[in-house]
Amino acid sequence: MLGKTFDNLREKTPLVHNITNYVTVNDVANMVLACGASPIMADDLEEVEEITAICDGLCINIGTLNKRTIDAMIVAGKKSKELGHIVLLDPVGAGASRLRTSTAIRILDEVKPDIIRGNISEIKTLAIGSGNTKGVDADVADSVTEDNLDEMIAFAKEFATRIGAIVAITGAIDLVSDGRQCCIIKNGTKEMGKVTGTGCQLSALTTAFAIANRDDKFHSTVAAVCSMGLAGEIALSLQQDTDGNSTYRNRIIDAIYNMNGNILDKGAKYEFR
Repeated sequence: MLGKTFDNLREKTPLVHNITNYVTVNDVANMVLACGASPIMADDLEEVEEITAICDGLCINIGTLNKRTIDAMIVAGKKSKELGHIVLLDPVGAGASRLRTSTAIRILDEVKPDIIRGNISEIKTLAIGSGNTKGVDADVADSVTEDNLDEMIAFAKEFATRIGAIVAITGAIDLVSDGRQCCIIKNGTKEMGKVTGTGCQLSALTTAFAIANRDDKFHSTVAAVCSMGLAGEIALSLQQDTDGNSTYRNRIIDAIYNMNGNILDKGAKYEFR
């Protein structure tokens, strides 16, 4: 089932508009290319409507906010929804500052994205309207674990139902919910946390998957999250003693580049509840 979504992505080669984090913009572009899609990066208010109109979907990442781009995110998001495109919100660091929190909640309210992908701290911030995060990483006391898994599944389902979107909570254990069901995903490695931007790359990857499989955004989001985690596992298996996080980053992108539906189906680790 998941493999088919990857094969659809390779076949359809969607064009993805990214208003994203300038710390990771190059890696995001390369990840989109690696999965078979094409990236466009545009965040100026004077052109975002035109750019998003020629694309197939939009990934909004608030990782490096400024006042100039906030309006561009809203305008592009509304144009995408008007055109019936897929919109994903990555609320990077929501809860770390008033600006990030208010911007993420504004996009949630005014754009109504189809998919939201973030760590548990960021998603909880959106759910309650305020919160605390440490930088862009989930607070160590606020994570999805085996001990609180049932509670977190219930939270993911409730929030997804309330906002009418697919919710992907990523971390050591990943959760994806459409409100009716939740998928628990256990692909990935702890070493992925040593690479800046794996979350940003995953958000763009998820957008591409959802565009290519727009009639099944839930399973396509599950497939994207599994693919990224599996890529981390494959990349780690190829690491040499002298390799560091820079090489690991490149190997993750390469693993997506060389992945297909069959590899994904064989390597994905997930269950539904």
